[in-house]
Amino acid sequence: MESHVQSLSRELAARGHDVTVVTTRHTSSAPERESLDGFDVIRVKPRMVVMRTPIAPRIRGALRGLPADVVHAHLPPPLSAHYAADACEARGVPLVLTYHCDVEIPSPVGSLIETVYRRSLGESTLRRARQVIVTTRTYAATSRAVWRHSPVVIPNAVDVHRFDPGIDGMAVRQKLKIPPDRPVVLLVGRIVAHKGVEHFIEASRYLPGVQFLVAGEGTHLESMERFADRLGVEDRIRFLGRISQENLPKVYAACDIFVLPSVSRLEAFGIVALEAMATGKPVVVADIPGVREVIEDGVEGLLADPVNPQDLAEKIRRLLEDPALREEMGRRGREKVLASFTTEAVTDQVLQVYRDVVARRQATARP
Repeated sequence: MESHVQSLSRELAARGHDVTVVTTRHTSSAPERESLDGFDVIRVKPRMVVMRTPIAPRIRGALRGLPADVVHAHLPPPLSAHYAADACEARGVPLVLTYHCDVEIPSPVGSLIETVYRRSLGESTLRRARQVIVTTRTYAATSRAVWRHSPVVIPNAVDVHRFDPGIDGMAVRQKLKIPPDRPVVLLVGRIVAHKGVEHFIEASRYLPGVQFLVAGEGTHLESMERFADRLGVEDRIRFLGRISQENLPKVYAACDIFVLPSVSRLEAFGIVALEAMATGKPVVVADIPGVREVIEDGVEGLLADPVNPQDLAEKIRRLLEDPALREEMGRRGREKVLASFTTEAVTDQVLQVYRDVVARRQATARP
C-alpha cells in the first residue's frame, strides 16, 4: 500500500496538484514534516500500537489544519481511516476511501472482534465516505463490509519506469554468492502469518539445487528461520531482511521466478507480483480471492494451491524446466502491467473520482 500511495502522490504532484500525505509511519530520525518528490509529508506519532494498529487521534487535528478539497484515506489501518472520516465530517470535506482488505485479527476471539468492528467503527467510516474504492472485482462483490457501499474498482499502481526488464540483477547474485546457473525463486513481503512464508520454505524441500530468497522483515522472521532449520533446508533459503526501495528492482531482476504464496484475504491485491511482472518475471501466485485477479493462469504465470507446498513446488518446477515459457510469461506480464496498472492510468481513474465527489459536494451545497 505504501508504494502505491507514494507513486500516486508523486504523479498527482507532477500534474500540478497540491498533495499532502499524513502518515503514522513515525521514527525518531524522521522529521515531523518534510517535502518528498513534490508532495508534503506530515508524520503523526501514534499514542500506541495495538495488534499492528496505530492509535493516533492527532490525525484529526493534522487534517483539520489542511486546506483540502478532498481527503483520500486508505484502510487498513482501520482507525486512521476513522480519524480521517471524523475530520472530513467536521469540515464538510468529501472523503474518498480505498478499502484494501478486510480486517482480520489472529486471535482466538479474532472473529468476534472483527464482527464488532465491521458493524460499528468500520460501518461508520465507510458510510461517511463519498466514494469507496476497492482494488479488485472480487472484493467489490464478496467483502461483507463494502459491497453495500457501491464501490468502484481501481487497482493499485506500479511504477513501470522503476521496475523494468532492462535492470541487471547480476550484481545482487554476485553479492549473495549465487552461481549464475543456479535458479533463483523470490518472495518479497512482510514476514507475517498471512503471507504463507512457511509454504514457500516447505516448497524448497522438493526443489534441490534451487535458491529461495525471502526479502522482507516482520514479526514471524525468527520463527521462519527456525522452521527452515527444522526442515533441513537452511542451505536453500536465504533471508535478506528489509530491502531498500533503491535496491528492490535489482532484487526482482536477480530472480528467475517470483512467488506470492499468501493464504489470507488480508492479501487483497498482490502489488509485489505486479512489480515482478513489470520487471519481466513469470509469477506463481496463490489461488485466493483478489490475488488471482493479477494474472490469467497459464498466461502471465501460474496459480498454486495456497495451502499445498507440494503443488507450489510443482508449479515452480514447471517454469524452471521450460525457459521459453518463463520468457513468454515474463513478456506477457510486462504487457499486462503496461496495459492496466501504470501509475499514469491509475491516477487518471483516481482523479476522476476526486472530480466526481467534489462536484457532488458542490451540487448539494447550492441553495
